[in-house]
Amino acid sequence: MWTHKAWAWRGLAAYAEQCNAVEGNTTFYATPSRETVASWARQTDPAFRMVLKLPRAVTHEYRLAGGAEELRAFLDAIEPLGPRAHALWIQLPASFGPSDVPALGSFLRRLPAAYRYAVEVRHPAFFQPGTDLAGVLRETGAEWVPFDTTAFFDTPPTSDAERDAWTKKPRTPLRTEALTERPIVRYLGRDDPARTVAGWRHWVGVAAEWLREGRSPTFFIHTPDNAGAPRLAREFHAAVRAEVPGLAPLPEPEPLTLF
Repeated sequence: MWTHKAWAWRGLAAYAEQCNAVEGNTTFYATPSRETVASWARQTDPAFRMVLKLPRAVTHEYRLAGGAEELRAFLDAIEPLGPRAHALWIQLPASFGPSDVPALGSFLRRLPAAYRYAVEVRHPAFFQPGTDLAGVLRETGAEWVPFDTTAFFDTPPTSDAERDAWTKKPRTPLRTEALTERPIVRYLGRDDPARTVAGWRHWVGVAAEWLREGRSPTFFIHTPDNAGAPRLAREFHAAVRAEVPGLAPLPEPEPLTLF
Protein backbone atom coordinates (compact mmCIF):
# COMPACT_ATOMS: atom_id res chain seq x y z
CA MET A 1 0.00 0.00 0.00
CA TRP A 2 1.19 3.53 -0.69
CA THR A 3 -1.83 5.59 0.36
CA HIS A 4 -3.41 5.92 3.80
CA LYS A 5 -5.85 8.53 5.09
CA ALA A 6 -3.57 9.19 8.06
CA TRP A 7 -0.54 10.00 5.90
CA ALA A 8 0.28 13.53 4.81
CA TRP A 9 0.69 12.57 1.16
CA ARG A 10 -1.23 10.75 -1.54
CA GLY A 11 0.00 8.53 -4.32
CA LEU A 12 2.90 6.31 -5.21
CA ALA A 13 5.32 9.05 -6.26
CA ALA A 14 5.04 10.71 -2.85
CA TYR A 15 5.35 7.37 -1.07
CA ALA A 16 8.53 6.65 -3.03
CA GLU A 17 10.03 9.79 -1.49
CA GLN A 18 9.65 8.12 1.92
CA CYS A 19 10.46 4.45 1.31
CA ASN A 20 12.15 2.41 -1.41
CA ALA A 21 9.89 -0.66 -1.39
CA VAL A 22 6.18 -1.42 -1.25
CA GLU A 23 3.90 -4.43 -0.91
CA GLY A 24 1.45 -4.76 -3.77
CA ASN A 25 -1.61 -6.19 -2.01
CA THR A 26 -4.19 -4.87 -4.46
CA THR A 27 -3.05 -7.27 -7.20
CA PHE A 28 -4.38 -10.11 -5.03
CA TYR A 29 -7.92 -8.82 -5.50
CA ALA A 30 -7.78 -7.50 -9.07
CA THR A 31 -5.19 -7.43 -11.84
CA PRO A 32 -4.49 -3.83 -12.89
CA SER A 33 -4.33 -2.74 -16.50
CA ARG A 34 -0.96 -2.40 -18.23
CA GLU A 35 -1.62 1.34 -18.42
CA THR A 36 -2.02 1.54 -14.65
CA VAL A 37 1.16 -0.44 -14.10
CA ALA A 38 3.01 1.75 -16.60
CA SER A 39 1.97 4.76 -14.50
CA TRP A 40 3.50 3.06 -11.44
CA ALA A 41 6.74 2.70 -13.35
CA ARG A 42 6.71 6.37 -14.36
CA GLN A 43 6.30 7.42 -10.72
CA THR A 44 9.25 5.43 -9.38
CA ASP A 45 12.95 4.97 -9.90
CA PRO A 46 14.01 1.69 -11.59
CA ALA A 47 15.64 0.67 -8.27
CA PHE A 48 12.32 0.97 -6.39
CA ARG A 49 11.17 -2.43 -5.14
CA MET A 50 7.63 -3.69 -5.67
CA VAL A 51 6.67 -7.04 -4.17
CA LEU A 52 3.43 -7.91 -5.92
CA LYS A 53 0.98 -10.53 -4.71
CA LEU A 54 -0.26 -13.10 -7.21
CA PRO A 55 -4.01 -13.08 -7.89
CA ARG A 56 -6.29 -14.75 -5.39
CA ALA A 57 -7.74 -16.95 -8.14
CA VAL A 58 -4.34 -18.57 -8.67
CA THR A 59 -3.30 -19.06 -5.04
CA HIS A 60 -6.57 -19.50 -3.15
CA GLU A 61 -9.24 -20.60 -5.62
CA TYR A 62 -7.20 -22.90 -7.88
CA ARG A 63 -4.57 -23.53 -5.17
CA LEU A 64 -1.80 -23.42 -7.81
CA ALA A 65 -3.42 -26.26 -9.80
CA GLY A 66 -5.14 -24.01 -12.33
CA GLY A 67 -5.70 -20.35 -13.11
CA ALA A 68 -3.36 -20.27 -16.10
CA GLU A 69 -5.41 -17.55 -17.79
CA GLU A 70 -5.46 -15.37 -14.67
CA LEU A 71 -1.71 -15.83 -14.18
CA ARG A 72 -1.00 -15.00 -17.81
CA ALA A 73 -3.06 -11.80 -17.55
CA PHE A 74 -1.23 -10.82 -14.36
CA LEU A 75 2.23 -11.37 -15.86
CA ASP A 76 1.28 -9.40 -18.96
CA ALA A 77 -0.04 -6.52 -16.85
CA ILE A 78 3.08 -6.13 -14.68
CA GLU A 79 5.57 -6.27 -17.54
CA PRO A 80 5.94 -2.44 -17.70
CA LEU A 81 7.48 -2.46 -14.22
CA GLY A 82 10.72 -3.93 -15.51
CA PRO A 83 13.30 -4.15 -12.69
CA ARG A 84 10.86 -2.63 -10.17
CA ALA A 85 9.19 -6.06 -9.91
CA HIS A 86 11.51 -7.11 -7.11
CA ALA A 87 9.63 -10.34 -6.40
CA LEU A 88 6.28 -11.93 -7.09
CA TRP A 89 4.64 -12.82 -3.81
CA ILE A 90 2.84 -16.16 -3.55
CA GLN A 91 0.77 -15.91 -0.37
CA LEU A 92 -0.91 -19.24 0.30
CA PRO A 93 -4.02 -19.90 2.40
CA ALA A 94 -3.75 -21.39 5.89
CA SER A 95 -5.31 -24.61 4.57
CA PHE A 96 -2.39 -25.10 2.16
CA GLY A 97 -0.30 -27.62 4.09
CA PRO A 98 2.70 -29.93 3.72
CA SER A 99 0.75 -32.37 1.54
CA ASP A 100 0.39 -29.55 -1.00
CA VAL A 101 4.14 -28.94 -1.37
CA PRO A 102 4.40 -31.04 -4.57
CA ALA A 103 1.81 -28.75 -6.18
CA LEU A 104 3.83 -25.72 -5.09
CA GLY A 105 7.03 -27.20 -6.52
CA SER A 106 5.35 -27.99 -9.82
CA PHE A 107 3.89 -24.49 -9.96
CA LEU A 108 7.23 -22.80 -9.23
CA ARG A 109 8.99 -24.82 -11.92
CA ARG A 110 6.45 -23.66 -14.51
CA LEU A 111 6.85 -19.96 -13.76
CA PRO A 112 8.90 -17.74 -16.07
CA ALA A 113 12.53 -17.31 -15.06
CA ALA A 114 12.34 -13.57 -15.70
CA TYR A 115 11.00 -12.98 -12.17
CA ARG A 116 12.02 -13.89 -8.63
CA TYR A 117 9.44 -15.52 -6.40
CA ALA A 118 8.72 -15.38 -2.67
CA VAL A 119 6.32 -17.72 -0.87
CA GLU A 120 4.39 -17.01 2.32
CA VAL A 121 2.80 -19.98 4.09
CA ARG A 122 0.51 -19.96 7.12
CA HIS A 123 -0.21 -23.62 7.88
CA PRO A 124 1.29 -24.31 11.35
CA ALA A 125 2.78 -27.64 10.25
CA PHE A 126 5.29 -25.84 8.03
CA PHE A 127 6.96 -24.49 11.14
CA GLN A 128 7.59 -27.94 12.57
CA PRO A 129 10.52 -30.21 11.60
CA GLY A 130 10.04 -32.71 8.83
CA THR A 131 8.47 -30.78 5.94
CA ASP A 132 10.30 -30.40 2.63
CA LEU A 133 9.11 -26.85 1.93
CA ALA A 134 12.53 -25.23 2.36
CA GLY A 135 14.12 -27.84 0.09
CA VAL A 136 11.59 -27.19 -2.68
CA LEU A 137 12.06 -23.45 -2.35
CA ARG A 138 15.84 -23.75 -2.51
CA GLU A 139 15.62 -26.03 -5.53
CA THR A 140 13.44 -23.55 -7.41
CA GLY A 141 15.28 -20.42 -6.22
CA ALA A 142 12.27 -19.06 -4.33
CA GLU A 143 12.36 -17.27 -0.98
CA TRP A 144 10.33 -18.08 2.14
CA VAL A 145 8.64 -14.90 3.45
CA PRO A 146 8.25 -14.90 7.25
CA PHE A 147 5.35 -12.86 8.62
CA ASP A 148 6.54 -12.08 12.14
CA THR A 149 3.52 -11.55 14.39
CA THR A 150 5.19 -12.72 17.60
CA ALA A 151 5.42 -9.23 19.12
CA PHE A 152 1.83 -8.49 18.17
CA PHE A 153 0.44 -11.61 19.87
CA ASP A 154 2.68 -11.28 22.91
CA THR A 155 -0.07 -9.59 24.96
CA PRO A 156 -3.82 -9.06 24.41
CA PRO A 157 -5.05 -6.24 22.16
CA THR A 158 -5.74 -2.80 23.59
CA SER A 159 -7.52 -0.94 20.76
CA ASP A 160 -10.13 -1.52 18.08
CA ALA A 161 -7.40 -1.76 15.42
CA GLU A 162 -5.49 -4.31 17.46
CA ARG A 163 -8.62 -6.31 18.21
CA ASP A 164 -9.47 -6.42 14.50
CA ALA A 165 -5.95 -7.57 13.57
CA TRP A 166 -6.06 -10.10 16.43
CA THR A 167 -8.83 -12.00 14.63
CA LYS A 168 -7.28 -11.82 11.16
CA LYS A 169 -3.50 -12.13 11.37
CA PRO A 170 -1.73 -15.50 11.50
CA ARG A 171 0.06 -16.71 14.62
CA THR A 172 3.20 -18.12 13.11
CA PRO A 173 6.47 -18.88 14.92
CA LEU A 174 9.49 -16.67 14.42
CA ARG A 175 11.62 -17.69 11.45
CA THR A 176 14.84 -15.89 10.49
CA GLU A 177 16.51 -18.11 7.87
CA ALA A 178 17.15 -16.65 4.40
CA LEU A 179 17.08 -19.03 1.44
CA THR A 180 18.19 -16.62 -1.30
CA GLU A 181 20.19 -13.45 -1.76
CA ARG A 182 16.97 -11.42 -1.55
CA PRO A 183 15.16 -12.26 1.70
CA ILE A 184 11.84 -10.56 2.38
CA VAL A 185 10.38 -10.07 5.87
CA ARG A 186 6.95 -8.85 6.95
CA TYR A 187 6.70 -7.62 10.54
CA LEU A 188 3.60 -6.62 12.51
CA GLY A 189 4.05 -4.42 15.57
CA ARG A 190 1.61 -2.79 17.98
CA ASP A 191 -0.19 0.54 18.27
CA ASP A 192 2.48 1.66 20.74
CA PRO A 193 5.59 2.63 18.71
CA ALA A 194 7.88 1.73 21.61
CA ARG A 195 6.51 -1.82 21.65
CA THR A 196 6.83 -2.04 17.88
CA VAL A 197 10.49 -1.04 18.10
CA ALA A 198 11.15 -3.42 20.98
CA GLY A 199 9.67 -6.27 18.95
CA TRP A 200 11.88 -5.70 15.93
CA ARG A 201 15.23 -5.38 17.72
CA HIS A 202 16.30 -8.91 16.85
CA TRP A 203 15.52 -8.17 13.18
CA VAL A 204 18.02 -5.29 13.17
CA GLY A 205 20.80 -7.76 13.89
CA VAL A 206 19.47 -10.27 11.37
CA ALA A 207 19.23 -7.63 8.66
CA ALA A 208 22.74 -6.37 9.41
CA GLU A 209 24.14 -9.91 9.19
CA TRP A 210 22.37 -10.54 5.90
CA LEU A 211 23.83 -7.36 4.48
CA ARG A 212 27.32 -8.37 5.61
CA GLU A 213 26.79 -11.70 3.85
CA GLY A 214 26.09 -9.84 0.61
CA ARG A 215 22.33 -10.34 0.66
CA SER A 216 19.85 -7.58 -0.18
CA PRO A 217 16.92 -7.89 2.25
CA THR A 218 13.59 -6.11 2.06
CA PHE A 219 11.62 -5.40 5.24
CA PHE A 220 7.99 -4.30 5.49
CA ILE A 221 6.97 -2.76 8.82
CA HIS A 222 3.28 -2.87 9.74
CA THR A 223 1.17 -1.80 12.68
CA PRO A 224 -2.50 -2.65 13.25
CA ASP A 225 -3.73 0.58 11.65
CA ASN A 226 -0.54 1.37 9.64
CA ALA A 227 -0.91 5.07 10.44
CA GLY A 228 2.72 5.40 11.46
CA ALA A 229 4.16 2.62 9.32
CA PRO A 230 6.28 4.77 6.94
CA ARG A 231 7.91 6.65 9.83
CA LEU A 232 8.59 3.38 11.62
CA ALA A 233 10.00 1.84 8.45
CA ARG A 234 12.44 4.72 8.19
CA GLU A 235 13.34 4.26 11.86
CA PHE A 236 14.01 0.56 11.29
CA HIS A 237 16.20 1.36 8.29
CA ALA A 238 18.16 3.90 10.36
CA ALA A 239 18.74 1.29 13.08
CA VAL A 240 20.10 -1.18 10.53
CA ARG A 241 22.22 1.52 8.92
CA ALA A 242 23.77 2.28 12.30
CA GLU A 243 25.01 -1.33 12.28
CA VAL A 244 26.01 -1.29 8.60
CA PRO A 245 27.09 2.28 7.71
CA GLY A 246 27.60 1.35 4.08
CA LEU A 247 23.87 0.79 3.62
CA ALA A 248 22.47 3.44 1.28
CA PRO A 249 20.14 5.96 2.96
CA LEU A 250 16.46 6.12 2.20
CA PRO A 251 15.25 8.98 0.01
CA GLU A 252 14.80 12.31 1.75
CA PRO A 253 11.29 13.63 1.11
CA GLU A 254 10.64 17.19 0.07
CA PRO A 255 9.45 19.25 3.07
CA LEU A 256 5.72 19.86 3.18
CA THR A 257 4.64 23.49 2.79
CA LEU A 258 1.31 25.29 3.06
CA PHE A 259 1.70 27.13 -0.23
